[in-house]
Amino acid sequence: MASLSFLSLSSLLLLCLCSASATVEDDRKAYIVYMGALPSDSQYSAMSHHQHILQQVTSSVENSLVRNYGRSFNGFEAKLTESEREKLSAMEGVVSVFPSVKLSLQTTKSWDFMGFGDNFKRNPESDIVVGVIDSGIWPESKSFSDKGLSSPPAKWKGVCKGGSNFTCNNKLIGARFYVDKSARDFQGHGTHTSSTAAGSKVEGASFYGMANGTARGGVPSARIAMYKVCEGDSCDTGAILAAFDDAIADGVDVITISIGGDPVVLESDPISIAAFHAMEKGVLTVQSAGNSGPTSGTVGSNSPWILTVAASTTDRKFVTKVALGNGKELSGTSINGFKLNGTKFPFSYGESSSTSCGEEEVRMCSIGCIDFSLDGKILVCDQPIEEVDVESSKAVGVIIQGKVSRPVISTVPLAVLPEDQYSLLTSYIKSTAKPEGTILKTETTNGVDAPVMASFSSRGPNTVLGDILKPDITAPGVNILAAYSAEATLVPGIDDGRRSSYSFLSGTSMSCPHVTGVAAYLKSVHPKWSTSTIKSAIMTTAWPMNVSSSEEVNEFAYGSGHLNPTKAADPGLVYEITGDDYLKMLCSANYTASELKAIAGRAVSCPKGSNLKIKDLNYPSMSAKFSSRPSEITFLRTVTNVGPASSTYKAEVVSSSDLKVEIKPNTLSFKSVGEKKSFTVKVSGISSVDFQSATLVWSDGSRTVRSPIVIYSYGLVL
Repeated sequence: MASLSFLSLSSLLLLCLCSASATVEDDRKAYIVYMGALPSDSQYSAMSHHQHILQQVTSSVENSLVRNYGRSFNGFEAKLTESEREKLSAMEGVVSVFPSVKLSLQTTKSWDFMGFGDNFKRNPESDIVVGVIDSGIWPESKSFSDKGLSSPPAKWKGVCKGGSNFTCNNKLIGARFYVDKSARDFQGHGTHTSSTAAGSKVEGASFYGMANGTARGGVPSARIAMYKVCEGDSCDTGAILAAFDDAIADGVDVITISIGGDPVVLESDPISIAAFHAMEKGVLTVQSAGNSGPTSGTVGSNSPWILTVAASTTDRKFVTKVALGNGKELSGTSINGFKLNGTKFPFSYGESSSTSCGEEEVRMCSIGCIDFSLDGKILVCDQPIEEVDVESSKAVGVIIQGKVSRPVISTVPLAVLPEDQYSLLTSYIKSTAKPEGTILKTETTNGVDAPVMASFSSRGPNTVLGDILKPDITAPGVNILAAYSAEATLVPGIDDGRRSSYSFLSGTSMSCPHVTGVAAYLKSVHPKWSTSTIKSAIMTTAWPMNVSSSEEVNEFAYGSGHLNPTKAADPGLVYEITGDDYLKMLCSANYTASELKAIAGRAVSCPKGSNLKIKDLNYPSMSAKFSSRPSEITFLRTVTNVGPASSTYKAEVVSSSDLKVEIKPNTLSFKSVGEKKSFTVKVSGISSVDFQSATLVWSDGSRTVRSPIVIYSYGLVL
């Protein structure tokens, strides 16, 4: 995921001489004018009000106004000069004015891997609507077939406005676009995420014969509504707000958004603000964590009312072999759909690949060093894949040394060999007069070490609210096969003429819709559950991650653990949080009245003596950040019984560190559904090391309710 960058506009001063007089056209930038919640007055017209406001600061409302928000919350986007922005910011009714910026976009196997395949019994999901805020959708894909589906549910208030030659059906029931001239997906991303979350069953889906099977989403009978906000990899925040405004009013049940940027304070984060309004209307927002890992503190989705998803692997591996001229085979990885039919080609390595650079640079295949006359040869490079100009080499294939967490698709046959296999290759080349070989088509096999965290997945800690653990959970996000746009290239930015109805993508963008699918499933089973209840059920039933002691792979990478769809519908106990709870927590975090209003869209009065510290928000995970080592830290929590009416849960603590955790009371007995019980978690044995963790597990003998406990120091963030 690329870093968040502000919209860049030129600063040219245009001079026009007209009838001996000069006029100056001021530079204008796009701003979001946020006005909070909608007035309760049924006669209120948002568009008229917005135009009236603009008329007071600019003489050209038509050229200034970009779009209105007035269905779920109030505001508009406009192109303003700096002086106009200042005037608007001071006007009554305006909560905040902030720049509209550009954010970035972040299967046949993954659902079966989690035990959530066709054999899993489920309730009908056809009344559930998944709102997808993304790059558009390819409506003709078989993954959006409406075979067997009835008309859209009566609650649906949306429309199909996808542009010319765009048709919805009883599967894809809604489409809107805020950029471009169509809701059609030309990039592939939105089609991929939509089908992962709620795609219909499609038999015989594959990528050039690889990973053949039945493609399906998490809730294959649910409905989809697409809200297109991205052109290419760039997604406009003004458009994102408009999409939330419409999606909430249209009647979606859950929103999935695989878009984000760098960490931003909550009151200036459009996604956080919009998701707060969605939460208050009963709509859960699921967002990707980001692809800036493994660096610490890079997770870009930090709001406690958003479910933030990291990325990990499934048990499917892709093996690409290299056959040498001496009969030996080496094993690497990639996603290679090309067939070289066993033909052997000369290897080009080192000085044989270039006459313009030194030996070391050539072995690294440094950009600008490789000759463009390698036709009929296989280029061999010591360099990682990201640094090699594969296309310009004109080679028939490329072999590269490296270790990749997400095998890539290339425009030519490609194999990435680990160090031990690569050294065998270079030894063969150096010891043979005419070294040759070939790259075989990729084979799919089952791995035994999954799930493993993807190195690209953004990590915590939460740099906005340090005592809220982020990300919340991890899910499959590496080499996910799903529907793809018929217009999109298979290698970003390079058109080699190939197209595929299904393709592999990797990223937290791919893990996010997996969690969305499970959230939609829970909504179908428990239609009255709140957003926090659904979130808690998903987090507390997660699989524990089996990882090493590496500092790069801990709860800051995977949160509560790995998504476990089969257990989420019966969590036993849940941690519930109301909108007021979030605001009380922000009050104790010293958010100002204006900052609180910017988030909630209304005036917020902080109660005197409010003691709801961030760490004591009734969150399903527990985290505390310290500057000077405390002797102990205590968390307060309350659970609600959503399991059998009569049940008893006992507490157990699992710790791999020196932390000592005491639970009071350590037994909770319930007599009715909906009954609440409170407890404290006292943590001692805190050392001066940067990071310590443990896990609290409540169990009634058949259900387990897991919560990670993380204690860390300020010095951990790089």
